Amino acid sequence: MKLLEQVMSGKTPAPRRVMLYGVQGVGKSTWAACAPKPIFLQTEDGLGEIDCDKLPLSTTYDGSMKALSALYMEPHSYQTVVIDSLDWLERLIWVEVCRKRNVESIEDIGYAKGYIFALTQWREFLEGLTALRNDKGMAVILIAHAKIERFENPETESYDRFVPRLHKLAAAVVQEWCDEVFFASYKVYTKQTEEGFNRKRAQGIGTGERIIRTQERPAHVAKNRLNLPEELPLDWNAYAQYLTQGGK
Repeated sequence: MKLLEQVMSGKTPAPRRVMLYGVQGVGKSTWAACAPKPIFLQTEDGLGEIDCDKLPLSTTYDGSMKALSALYMEPHSYQTVVIDSLDWLERLIWVEVCRKRNVESIEDIGYAKGYIFALTQWREFLEGLTALRNDKGMAVILIAHAKIERFENPETESYDRFVPRLHKLAAAVVQEWCDEVFFASYKVYTKQTEEGFNRKRAQGIGTGERIIRTQERPAHVAKNRLNLPEELPLDWNAYAQYLTQGGK
């Protein structure tokens, strides 16, 4: 068949690849547990209070890869695989890099090359997730914690912003792979109060409302491919309603 005879048109919906990162205790794992038939691949022990199906805790990178292999090779009815969490997976990857290079710390590998070597494991892990998505029809949710990082913007002065708690090289690879990158946090309002002598102080006020940011702004990294509103409630159903319009 000629190449031009293979051209496809229209949308081609596929299971989503979502990273949800955010502040401590905001409810990231609870959100993921509401996805269709999820199975959690644990790299940290933090799911004791959540009613969900979970694989045994992975304490090595090889154990995490074997978990992906089991989901690929063994029969099951799960529709979503949740990695909880990426930053703890990164620690397992660093240990694997050290084992292969026969060093005690990834920092012992000169010129920061250890973090470059770690990208081999990251890509291998993402390839495993891609196989689950393409061949098994599974959606993927990646949970990560947040950190504040200085951003050197060439167009403005530098400023702080929230980013996933990963090394910047790994974060770039994972974020590119994902369809959506969401930042989860509490809604915060500011109130100006007078302090006298023509001085004002900004006071943060929160109601406990939990939200996800879907579009990148100076304060955080985010993206989406579904034309989502800038802000959604931290509720799976608030996100899922857009999947029937633009994806699976």
